[in-house]
Amino acid sequence: MTHALDLPEICSGIARSLVRHDLASCARVNTGWHDSFTPLLYNSVVLSSHGPSVEALERYKHHIRSLTIQSCASKKPSSTLASEHALCSFIASSTLTALTLDRNSIGDDGATALAEMLQTNSTLTTLSLQDNSIGDNGARALAQAIKINSTLTALNLERTSTGDDGAKALAEALQTNSTLRTLNLNCNWIGDDGAQALSGALKINAALTALSLGGNSVRDDGARALAEALRTNSTLKTLNLNDSWIGDDGAQALSGALKINAALTTLGLGYSSMRVSGAQALAEALRTNATLDTLILYEGCFGADGAQAIFEALMINSTLTTLDLHRNGIKVRECQTLWIGDKGLQALTDALKFNVTLTTLNLTGNIVGPCAAQALTEALKVNKSLTTLNLGYSDIDTSGVLTLAEALKTNSTLVTLNLYGNSIGDDAAKALDEALKTNKTLNLNLIDSESEDNGGEALDEAPE
Repeated sequence: MTHALDLPEICSGIARSLVRHDLASCARVNTGWHDSFTPLLYNSVVLSSHGPSVEALERYKHHIRSLTIQSCASKKPSSTLASEHALCSFIASSTLTALTLDRNSIGDDGATALAEMLQTNSTLTTLSLQDNSIGDNGARALAQAIKINSTLTALNLERTSTGDDGAKALAEALQTNSTLRTLNLNCNWIGDDGAQALSGALKINAALTALSLGGNSVRDDGARALAEALRTNSTLKTLNLNDSWIGDDGAQALSGALKINAALTTLGLGYSSMRVSGAQALAEALRTNATLDTLILYEGCFGADGAQAIFEALMINSTLTTLDLHRNGIKVRECQTLWIGDKGLQALTDALKFNVTLTTLNLTGNIVGPCAAQALTEALKVNKSLTTLNLGYSDIDTSGVLTLAEALKTNSTLVTLNLYGNSIGDDAAKALDEALKTNKTLNLNLIDSESEDNGGEALDEAPE
């Protein structure tokens, strides 16, 4: 009589709940268990200096769907996958769907070999080459492959020394490619010329849903071109322009596009050169835009007036769920120190009393004075949508935390409150402890806070 644990369907069900070490142990029990547990054991493989062996990969490559090769493994003398051509041969005879080759010293020759593989491969959907210096030549080779390949949906070329020429080649490929959904070009050497080429592709391409150009040299001309594309593009959902040189002119152009575009859900303009007029233009767009749900404006230099305009727009906007304004009080490039300050935060708390859609608000690294803390407290008493509030490193003192603790006793929607990096002291910690005894849903994060021992002990005693 067959034991239940020897039935393949039972073994497969158990396998799905086990970690890799336990899967390996079970696979060694007997032949039947080996056949049941091995497919999941090799479904997702990370090749490192600790294994598995290349021989094992060859033996079980028909089970491997996701392969990550760490840089230390590719440098092993015994690794037959160290050669890009050997790797391409391995991929060609496997059924891989995801390949990660980050930080593997792959140059343009390696990228060219991978591109040749992509032209005939029909299983790979995700390829990551982050932190490899493939340059424009490598990007051009991959672009040529994308014109032919019909299965790849995600390509990560972050920090690959890709410049305008590489971006132009990729843009040309996007005009005919109909399967790529995500293209990450963060932290490269792409300027306005590259951004303009990609913008031209966005006017034609109907497949791409996420484009990341953060950490490049895109300025107002590039932003204007992207804005023009957004007026007609109906598929792009995410546009990351964080850490760029986009100023007020570029922000105003993007804002104008947001009044028309009905597809974009996430826009990143953090650490840009946008000042007050750019922020005010964005605020105006938020009053009518009905699709954007995430707006990232960290480390800006638009000050209290710009922040006030955005917060006032929240009283009307009914779609934004996430607003990231962390560290809007540091010195940004040539800008002077411009804190959101009490004025901006007062406008925010007024908005929170009326807004019913915002769920996540990141104010980490902004000065929250006593007046602002009191205003936030009053807002939290009536707000019914906010679930995550980040106030880490916000210079909030004991009196500010004491007022927040009062709101937490009655607020029933906030799930996560981050107060790390603040000198809250024992009295504030004990007040939070009392609030947690009433509020059973809140997850309070005080890591890195300068709370004294007695306060920490009080919080440890709060019931779960």
